[in-house]
Parts: sequence; structure tokens; C-alpha cells
Amino acid sequence: MSKNNKKLYTAEFVSPKHPDKQCDFIADRILDAYREQDPTTRGAIEVMGGHGMIKVNGEVTSNANVDVESVIRETVGDDMQIIIHISKQSSEIAQGVDIGGAGDQGIMIGYACNETDTCMPYEYDLARKLCQHLYEEFPHDGKVQITVEQDGDNWDIKNVVASFQNASTADLLSKVQEFIPNAGEYHINVAGDWSMGGFDADAGLTGRKIVVDAYGPRVPVGGGAFSGKDHTKVDRSGAYMARKIAKEILKDRNAGEVLVKLAYVIGKADPVKAAAIIDGVEEELSGYDLTPNGIHDGLNLKDIKFADLSQWGHFGNDIIG
Repeated sequence: MSKNNKKLYTAEFVSPKHPDKQCDFIADRILDAYREQDPTTRGAIEVMGGHGMIKVNGEVTSNANVDVESVIRETVGDDMQIIIHISKQSSEIAQGVDIGGAGDQGIMIGYACNETDTCMPYEYDLARKLCQHLYEEFPHDGKVQITVEQDGDNWDIKNVVASFQNASTADLLSKVQEFIPNAGEYHINVAGDWSMGGFDADAGLTGRKIVVDAYGPRVPVGGGAFSGKDHTKVDRSGAYMARKIAKEILKDRNAGEVLVKLAYVIGKADPVKAAAIIDGVEEELSGYDLTPNGIHDGLNLKDIKFADLSQWGHFGNDIIG
């Protein structure tokens, strides 16, 4: 392969103590608490937090009785001011969802490739594993970024970026090199060592890490966030189903790369588009129940705690796959 055919890819990952991911986790903890009591709960929960305050807004329609503040305090402790403003789902939206329709319009992407054992892009898989490796030693706010060069079947790690709270530059570099010993360059705590992180240093918001939540920047995102949403919000359930289909096709066709596209209309159960691009060739999908209720049952979403998916990416794991 000539030099001109070499490709550079970059992916980042953040730790569970990053303020955006803490907001995702809180939103899904609240949703799970409702779903435990009432599996038919509909929720669209948004969380904003930072600098001593957590604010929860959104819609929940449920027969459950949940002490939302207590759920939040289990995560953030007693020192944060908490503001909760949750309403029921709009009756005009509900009339379409009640008959099994999607809770919103949108485009969902599912992806799988043969680069890693998780069927995730190589640079994404590596960034996540490095972040997990560092978090074991430094369980605080932090983020990493990795740039790799692909040359045929060969991968070269060009540079690694890591910044973690309460980690000295020397200790963090040692831990990074323990996991990735031969990178071209290392950029460690470049702005200096730091001890103030999480909600003390920055504000967070639900759904602000949609690329980290999915497949990294190499793969397009549909645009909708996942956390805080029940299965009728196809932003979440449709993306989960698209991933399942992509993995199945990858295995069945012995393909190198599969990208699945679904598109929905609010109030309509079946998608208006369902297609897969298999090694560059697009074809329509058939034989799948792609309705919100069909996805819910097909993926056994009633048995999944969404909070378990909110911290380390929603795909390439033992939950969604």
C-alpha cells in the first residue's frame, strides 16, 4: 500500500467521573428506578450539573413512585443543591406512542467491523481500554485521546493524550506506557497536574458525549443521545437494534465492515428506512421486527439496567454487544 493510502484515525474517551458522563449516569439511574417499579415507564430525562447544583428536567409518565432526589444523592452525596422539574409526556406525543409508534423522528446508526474482538473501530476500542486501565489507578475525572495510522492490516499508534485528575504527570505517563509502550508521542497532563475535577471544575450535561457513547468520530452518528430515554425513544432502542443487526451481518457475511441505517417518523411503528451498507454496497433490510415494541422484546430491554451502559460506551460490551 502506498503512503497515500495510509489512513489516520483519532478517538477519545472520558472516565465515568467526567461531568457529562455523571449526568448521563444520573439520568439513567432515575429512569431505571422508575422502570424497576413500572416497566411501561416512558421517560425523557435531562440532567445538568456543576458547581454545587444538579438540575433535572424532562418528562416521565409512569405508575411508579420514585424519590428522585434520593436516587440523585446516592451518586452525588449531600452537598449538592438539587432542583427537580419533571412533567408527564405530552398528550399529543403520547397519542402516537400509545398505539406502538416511535416517540420521535430520527436516524439511527449501527456499526460493526472486523478490526477488534469487540467489532468496534480499532482506535475507539484502544481509547476505551486505555481509559479503563487508567481509571483503575486514578478513579477520578479524566480523558484520553489516541491517534493511529492504518497501513493495510498494520496499525501504528502515532500519539496518545491523557489527562487525569489527582494523577501526577510522571505517574500518569508510567501508567499509560504500561498499557501502550511504543507510541510515537505522549501528551500527558499537558496543561499541568490538576486536582479539581468533575462537578467542582466544570458543568456537565446529558447527551453531550454522543460520539464517545457510540463508535468514535470515524462512524457517523444519527444525532440523538441515549441516556435518560426509554425504549419508545428510538434514538436509543433503534441504535441498539441497528448495532445488533450490524454484528449479525458482519458474522454471517464474513464482512469487513457493516453500517446499518434506520429512520423513523414520530407516531409510526415501522421505520421509513432500513438499510445496511456491507463493505461499501447498500441493500435494504428485511426480516427484522423494527418496531419500538419489537425491539424492546427482541433485545430483552426490560432486563437491562440502562445506567450500566451510561459510563463506558453503549456498544462493544456484554450488555448490548
